[in-house]
Order: sequence, then C-alpha cells, then structure tokens
Amino acid sequence: MIKIAKKLAVSGLALTLLLTGCSTGEKTASSDEKKPGKIENVPERFANGEEVKVKVIRKIGGDDHTAQFLAGAKKEGEDLGFKVDIFTANGDTAKFHDAIEQAANQDYDGVIISHGDDAATVDAVKKLREKDKSVVTFDSVEDLKQVDGVTLTSQDDKALATLSLDQLVKDFNGKANIAYLWVDGFPPMVRRNAVYEETLKNNPGIKEVERFGVAAADTSVQTQNAVQAMLKKYPKGKLDAIYATWDAFAIGAARAIKEAGRDEVKIYGIDVSNADLQLMQEKGSSWKYTAAVDPSLIGKIDMRILAKKLAGEDTPQEYALDASLISQKELSSSKDPVNMESLKSVVPNWGKSAEFEEDWMKTLKEHY
Repeated sequence: MIKIAKKLAVSGLALTLLLTGCSTGEKTASSDEKKPGKIENVPERFANGEEVKVKVIRKIGGDDHTAQFLAGAKKEGEDLGFKVDIFTANGDTAKFHDAIEQAANQDYDGVIISHGDDAATVDAVKKLREKDKSVVTFDSVEDLKQVDGVTLTSQDDKALATLSLDQLVKDFNGKANIAYLWVDGFPPMVRRNAVYEETLKNNPGIKEVERFGVAAADTSVQTQNAVQAMLKKYPKGKLDAIYATWDAFAIGAARAIKEAGRDEVKIYGIDVSNADLQLMQEKGSSWKYTAAVDPSLIGKIDMRILAKKLAGEDTPQEYALDASLISQKELSSSKDPVNMESLKSVVPNWGKSAEFEEDWMKTLKEHY
C-alpha cells in the first residue's frame, strides 16, 4: 500500500534479481520464445504475436507489498505474452520521475504507475498519453482523473478502514483509549483518515490519546521507538489499543509492545505481508486484526486493465479492489503456519478475482 511499501516469500536477493534483471532490457522467456502463427479469437493487436512491451514503475519499495505487487503484474503480463520490465524507485522521487520520463521516450506500449503522489506525476502521465502509451495507475493522486484514458486503481481504502475500525469498536464495546498511527499526504492515507474521523465522531467513547506517523525508509523502526515512548507515558489501563493505518506502523508497534511486555494493548491494522502474518501468529501477539487486499492480485488486475486498453476495449476511470478482514483467531486455527501463499486456505477467496479477465486473455495465456 502506501509508499515505502502487502507477499509471497520473496527474499531480498530474489527481489534484487527480479528488479535488476527486468529493468535492464534483458529478454524474457515469453518474449524470446513466442509460438509462430496467427492467434485466433483475440483482439487484432495481439493476433500476430507482435511484441508488446510494458513498464511497471513503483515509487516505493523495499517491502513485501512492493515485491508481491511487482511479481503479480510481471507474471500476469508474461502469461499474456508481454515483455514486462519493472522498476522501483525505493522512495526516491527524482528516480521515480526519471523512470517515467525514460518510459515515455522508449518503445513501451503501456505503463503501470504505482504510488505517484505528487502534481509532477500528473504532468509525467500527460506526456505518456501524448505519446499514445496506455496508462494504469495504482494508489496515485486523484488529479490523474484529468488525464484522458487513464485508469486509477486502488485498494478499497474505505472498506479497509471500516472493517478494521468497526472490529476495534466492537471488541471494546465502544469505549477505549487508542493511539493513532497515521501519516498525511498520501491518497490512501487521506481516504483511510476520513473513515477514522467519522468513526470517532460516531463513537465518542473511542478516545484518541496519542498519534504518530512518519513515512521513511525505516518507518517500522521509528514507529517502534515512538510506541515505546507512548507505552511509558500510558501505563496499564491508560491505553487499550493502537490503530495502524499501514502495516509498517503495525510492525513497529507490535515489536514495541512485545519488548515492553504490554500485550494488553491490542493492534488493529491495514495491509498484510509475510512479516505481518508471522508477527500476528506469534504466541501472545497483540496484533488482533488487519484488513487487506492481496498485493499480487492488485498487480494482476492492473495488468489486465492495461491489456484491455492495448486491445482498444473500454476500461473504467476508477476501480477499487475488495478488502478482507484477517483475524489472529483465524490464523491460529490453522494447523500449519500461514503465509501469503497459504492465506487463501484461511480467508475465503483470498487472492482470487476474475475481474477484467476476458476470454481472449485466457486464449493468450494458453498460447504462451
């Protein structure tokens, strides 16, 4: 989700190889081993097997959510026979915009942009469209609606916040002192905060006693330090729960609570990763619930929408992916440790969606 960030178990080395190998223009198996002959029952754009090149550019990086989002987009694209290059700027704004500019000047047919959070992103996308490149964005500024032909995708942030906050209110019977972990300035955070403000307005027994938020390369570390200080400020009985609008916040909070032996303070969060699931399943963990969307599925759906654009088919201006609520109790009911791959055995329909998957896409996947 947010930027410095939801998670097949991709190791640091594997992600490095994935990023470097795919952003240098190296040929992929799907682009080198195309089967000859005309492909029947697919849009004309793809019927003759001509190379389709796509670039996936993400501003944030270094987290499970990024790894899985990129892996999902890359696999879906390559399954369709596309050549897919990926790039993450790891939070570096200059590198992010440089990558978009390069894509505009190179022979890419389409571009997926993740977490474009500033006005400059709008100008950059306009240049892509002026060069007739199809564009899909994820968790980016809403001003992109001004750019013709662009689809803005997101997690259903209202649902994510509602699911997790409603559970907090229910568990504490509408009365609790909570700490709020949130940072302003990012479209998903703004949407989640709107739900938070409304929830507190409608539930006056839920009192915010402290808040903290920073988006940085070491967000979880900074959050851990901040929560450690909060716990000293609010002894037992003075702080009931922590609401984390990003899993990097929840990770830091969980570590601080464990270190302080304050497991009476419960955590309710948003987003999920292998690291999150591991923490939630630890004995005595305070992390009770998290609301999330499978990041790999986000990448896949973004790629499907882009494919429809390349085929000349209609696509929506906006699309939000459905959210699920994951409970510690559900995870604990599994005989084996649950990770992002096996989460589907605990959460119904996790990672599954036929949205935007046309019959001709299935034909292309069979062909390649």
